[in-house]
Amino acid sequence: MEGIQHKFINVNGLNMHIAEKGEGPLVLFLHGFPVLWYSWRHQILYFADHGYRAVAPDLRGFGQTTGAPVHDHTKFTFPHVVGDMIGLLDAITNEGEKVFVVGHDWGALTAWYLCLFRPDRVKALVNLSVAFIPWNPNGDLVELLRREYGDDHYMTRFQKPGEIEAEFAKLMSYEAFMKKFLTLRDPGPLYFLKGKGFLHSPPDVPVTLPPWLSEEDIEYYASQHEKAGGLTGGINYYRAIHLSWELTSAWRGAKVMVPTKYVTGELDLAYHMPGVKEYVNSGGMKKDVPLLEEVVVMEGVAHFFNQEKPDETNKHIIDFIQKF
Repeated sequence: MEGIQHKFINVNGLNMHIAEKGEGPLVLFLHGFPVLWYSWRHQILYFADHGYRAVAPDLRGFGQTTGAPVHDHTKFTFPHVVGDMIGLLDAITNEGEKVFVVGHDWGALTAWYLCLFRPDRVKALVNLSVAFIPWNPNGDLVELLRREYGDDHYMTRFQKPGEIEAEFAKLMSYEAFMKKFLTLRDPGPLYFLKGKGFLHSPPDVPVTLPPWLSEEDIEYYASQHEKAGGLTGGINYYRAIHLSWELTSAWRGAKVMVPTKYVTGELDLAYHMPGVKEYVNSGGMKKDVPLLEEVVVMEGVAHFFNQEKPDETNKHIIDFIQKF
């Protein structure tokens, strides 16, 4: 795709696939579920054209990155994934070099913890969709959402190894799954009813793709998941939430001391999770992220807004990192 180079880097026992283009200050783009490096395709081209070196890996368990023990979700905690990013930076940058980081969804969560664990490696952060989640003594995120939304909430349904994968395989193809997930525009809780599929889009309901998402895009995502052996690698991040909560208790009350901008979508389900809007807009996140300089809520866009509105997203990112 327009000069994007693909490489494989040995990192923490993984053969990590990265896509990169450009020269200059490094911008590390971290994707979420169920997307891949490919979700940053617009950003890679834009930032390479504007004097930056754009790098987007497939995170452990995703895409062409191999070597992760996908049948052991305990190896998908934040310490593991942040360790991967430090190993990657050690391999592709000069010693001690700081980089810009941009995260979305699970990539945003990884970026928050990267800044907590190793702020010495991050020049500035732009996080998309997922706000900072401070350590909560009342329980991990899955437990809190189960109490709020019940057992059919998708994060709860993702917990038992193998169960949700078997349901997906029975109910829909990889192509159908990607279409239903990527085109979600309901900001309310996402439910996956046992044996019936997504509440917002049952298996037998066809999906009309929006202009920003092509059949070729869907085919790439679907084929990459199929080649990787399924969705388990990505779902493991959800299954590791409780262990991550246990392992990160030492960071209770810790603050993110990195210059930060937070961008989300008006219809983003992550922005509408319990308490998030109030936390972001009432100053709660500013207390936990003292160097938070700006919060942007993009109008009319949903969770995957970096693909839905790439031009607007790119401008929000570059306007911030050009300050440094």
